[in-house]
Amino acid sequence: MENIQGKVQEELNNVSPEKKDEILANFSTFKSYLGDKVAMGEKLGLGEEQLAKTAEKVAGYLANNEEPKNSEENLLQELWKSGDKDQQHALAHMLVNMVRK
Repeated sequence: MENIQGKVQEELNNVSPEKKDEILANFSTFKSYLGDKVAMGEKLGLGEEQLAKTAEKVAGYLANNEEPKNSEENLLQELWKSGDKDQQHALAHMLVNMVRK
């Protein structure tokens, strides 16, 4: 799991500003991008908990390093920042479930 978290952090660090802008331009694009990453994780054999921990990493990065580009992202950032670790973990599970649909 530590190796996966390291790879996630590396990928977050290597996404170009242009690509970030493209991903975050609208909420549908963000959901699609996250859904693709969840599907990739499932193909690699990641379980629900591993997917949620990965989503936590991404959500924490976005909340601390990126400005929301729309009202949905702003709401997610506010929820993330207002929650404690357990609540953030629950939100990460909900994000994974949301993009699976």
